[in-house]
Amino acid sequence: MRNGLIQASYIIAALLFVLGLRRMSSPKTARGGIQWAGIGMVLATIATFFWSGLTNYVLMAVAIVLGGAISLIAAERVRMTDMPQMIALFNGMGGGAAAAISAVELMRGEAGGDVVVLAVLGGIIGTVSFSGSLIAFAKLQGLLKRSVLLPGRNVVNMTLLAAALAVAGLLIAGFGGVWIALLFALSFVFGVLMTLPIGGRTCPW
Repeated sequence: MRNGLIQASYIIAALLFVLGLRRMSSPKTARGGIQWAGIGMVLATIATFFWSGLTNYVLMAVAIVLGGAISLIAAERVRMTDMPQMIALFNGMGGGAAAAISAVELMRGEAGGDVVVLAVLGGIIGTVSFSGSLIAFAKLQGLLKRSVLLPGRNVVNMTLLAAALAVAGLLIAGFGGVWIALLFALSFVFGVLMTLPIGGRTCPW
């Protein structure tokens, strides 16, 4: 019964995230969208505390307080003109958190079935989001002022993606160890190379 309620809470939270993101696409509804997504996050966080077998409540509480404090200070101090790079940075942190959770689950070696599939997918998507968002932040902040266009970049990107998916298949099949590190390395590089050509002046190398 309790696990069913937790899963239902996650589904509701996911719906709130999706609706919140949709509302953020318009300046008229963006504020409401942020509030909806925030409610979804609070709901998902509270639901997580009710999982049976959890013992790290103190660490979770410290992480929430610390992260909330840093976000609040950053949100109050950031200039409106710097908002895009702040969003890129926070988006990258979200992806990095998802990737870290996936890495821990894979390294434990206890996951199986749907759980390992979700861990692998979360690892790829989270790592690509993390590395790509860091490049986006660097471009928006003016730290990286040129677009880097590698020769044969489309072939390189597709090769990296195919290699990451192949390694993902090995992990789902039960392999571990160095293959876990390789999955995250390939995903990280793929995220970087996918984002480097976007915006700025062209640097053809």
